[in-house]
Amino acid sequence: MNTGHLTARPIRHQDGRHVAMPLGGIGTGNLAICADGGLRQWQLQNSGNHRGDLPYTFFALRAGTWEPPADDLFVLQARTPHAPATPLVNDDHVPAWQEDLLRTRRAVDATTFRGLYPFAHLEYHGLPLRLELEAFNPLIPLDVDDSSLPAALFTFTLTNPGPLPLQVWLAAAVQNPVGHDGTTPIDGVRALGYGGNTNRVRRAGGWTSLVMENAAIDPAAPGAGQAVLSVDAADAAALPQWTHPDEFLAFLAGRAVYGDPGKARHTSWQADYQASGPQQAFGPSPAGQTWNGGLVAPMVLRPGQTRQVRLCLAWHFPNRYANFVQFGPPNPQWGPTRFWLGNAYATRFADALDVTARVRERWTELRDTSLRWLDGLSGSSLPRTAVEHLAAQAAILRSPSCFRSADGAFFGFEGVLGASTVMWTGDVGGSCPLNCTHVWNYAQAVAKLFPSLERSMRATEFEVMQAPEGYLPHRVIAPTYLRQLWDKPIGGPAEPALDGMLGAVLKTYREVRHGADLKPYWSGVKRLLAHIRATWDPEDSGLLHGVQPSTHDIDLCGINPFMGTLWLAALRAAEEMATLAAEPDLAAELRRLFTRGSARYDRELFNGSYYVQVLEHGDSTDYQWLEGCLSDQLIGQWWAHQLGLGHLLPREHVVSALRAIVRHNLRTGFRDFEHAYRVFADEDDTGLLMCTWPSGGRPAVPTRYCDEVWTGTEYQVAAHCLWEGLEEEAWMILHGLWRRYDGTRRNPYNQVECGDHYVRAMAGWSVLDALTGASYDATSRRLSLAPREHGRWPLLLPTGWGTLIRDADGARMIRAHGELPIDEIVNL
Repeated sequence: MNTGHLTARPIRHQDGRHVAMPLGGIGTGNLAICADGGLRQWQLQNSGNHRGDLPYTFFALRAGTWEPPADDLFVLQARTPHAPATPLVNDDHVPAWQEDLLRTRRAVDATTFRGLYPFAHLEYHGLPLRLELEAFNPLIPLDVDDSSLPAALFTFTLTNPGPLPLQVWLAAAVQNPVGHDGTTPIDGVRALGYGGNTNRVRRAGGWTSLVMENAAIDPAAPGAGQAVLSVDAADAAALPQWTHPDEFLAFLAGRAVYGDPGKARHTSWQADYQASGPQQAFGPSPAGQTWNGGLVAPMVLRPGQTRQVRLCLAWHFPNRYANFVQFGPPNPQWGPTRFWLGNAYATRFADALDVTARVRERWTELRDTSLRWLDGLSGSSLPRTAVEHLAAQAAILRSPSCFRSADGAFFGFEGVLGASTVMWTGDVGGSCPLNCTHVWNYAQAVAKLFPSLERSMRATEFEVMQAPEGYLPHRVIAPTYLRQLWDKPIGGPAEPALDGMLGAVLKTYREVRHGADLKPYWSGVKRLLAHIRATWDPEDSGLLHGVQPSTHDIDLCGINPFMGTLWLAALRAAEEMATLAAEPDLAAELRRLFTRGSARYDRELFNGSYYVQVLEHGDSTDYQWLEGCLSDQLIGQWWAHQLGLGHLLPREHVVSALRAIVRHNLRTGFRDFEHAYRVFADEDDTGLLMCTWPSGGRPAVPTRYCDEVWTGTEYQVAAHCLWEGLEEEAWMILHGLWRRYDGTRRNPYNQVECGDHYVRAMAGWSVLDALTGASYDATSRRLSLAPREHGRWPLLLPTGWGTLIRDADGARMIRAHGELPIDEIVNL
């Protein structure tokens, strides 16, 4: 099988200071492996924390020969040179203890990183042998459970290229994290929640495990749980308790080539079988402190011999709480309560040992299936850069931006608090909770990769969030048995976001096209539409009027294309659903309303080049854009293409507007640009500004965020350009975006807006759909194909995935996973 991650772009550690690939499943928390070989961004205990650290957790290697005598010990991490900071990101942060360790101990000369999410591949340079590392967490589209494993899987490949035998010891060190809350800083082995930590050794099935626990902590505490470090070496030695790396590295340096490992077969609990080894201890740690532990796998490599060593770090922290500031007015009735939410993964596994056993049993299967998914991407006709960045879309979904509660419900923040939010709400926890409808309007990756998770969000919207009057607040309060934000100021914006409500209609139709049953949602959709029509178009003019709260955290006014195209798309989607629900009168009524609205929006807003905003009597110009060129002006048309709804406005005007957006808003070079808001593009970057005024007329108080660059909007416009055949314009946007996030100054696995791993960036999945030109409708089992060049394209349906081959003979599918139920192929 083609190991697709090997084809990824090589990044030298000094050029990839910001590379940090998350290792973790959906809603499990994660750590990150970085281009220099370091393990950072520890976020296991149910709270986002990009500065999260687990000190003294690292890999090391000792290698030597008998004759001539040689013995070398290395920390498997490269020293990373300091460089000027990038605004609003901190993926390049190296903890002080790692810098100290690399300053006092021998580091590898260099590392080379290749990443194709979820696989990271590292080569270590400057060693007396060839050493490579593969790190991943299983990612299998459509299989939520197998993509939600709380574990990081590592495989080291060691090869002796020389003429002499090498004695080698591969070591892994880890701090017992049980009891820590995942947010407060750790000073060495001291931190809040530590105390009573124990490490014990367990040998079974050819593996040696270090089991990390804390019996002194309240079982209901956020940090209560278990972690396990395992290596597939029955003869591994362990040092279960130490406080400083010098102790463990001395233990590693003192390993004998022949230490009688057979003793381990008779006493499975025994940590070290070497008689000359240090005295072992197993008692609980003192108050306020934890223990570090480590495993050492010994081997002798003959000349030319290769050996692989697998390690698994598994964790189990079941107590997720509502440990985030929720929107809406304070509720004194809650008092000091932090409501328990739990974790879905913890209902499937009793503890981390249970996770470890599952991973050990299915390692090869999980890896092979994950690689099969990547083979479909990397073996396609997509450009390599596109493959790397589009594969990384799933990293957002599996970051702390998203989680599943114990009842299986899926929730999402807007992102993870970090360097871009510290000035207003701190840098630990979830950003802007929860299920924000207007931000999730952009996110398309979850619906395609794991349709059941988006269906869970629709159920929450119509069963929990929807008010008796029919409207939808744009955030949900958790736990969901609490009263929702009905008739209360919400925040971001204050009133229920209209674009979020229109998006709920569109997302519902998307889920129906992906195979969901319309019936549970339909009555809620009709109530929502009735509210929208009565509030913003009571005269059935086809136009929305009045104050229109939006994703820009302000109220839009007048007749505008941002809300207008979403409205037109929602009318068309509702018409299609009415037809499916056998309500032809309602379908015809919605079609008439759409036809009126389409003609009037085009007539009143198209200025000959693009669509503008026209205020009505009494509207303030504050936070509006008027004659400006808004990048998101055709967002509803972007949705319409994804849902097979056709053009909402005349195609020639749509194409003209897209060209104008790219011509006026795509900027290269920000050194002399005055940033009025947050800086997401600077220096020599290329980025798409949210709004410009090519003919002047910028209001004194312009639309909020107009001078910012949002990756979600860039993806939206680029995908739309591809659907309209504007390939040059699309690639100009994408190349600029991907160069900003190439690992040099920003992390390709962390696109930032109001927080890290911002979910709006999952609009990027629409670029993949636009590139392939394929659109599937499960209601008719029809695959529609837009004109595209011959080639091999990834194909992801709601029930299976594989490859779409388009050549002179037509189109055919190769199934790789699940089923591809296609009754008809239609060439558009």
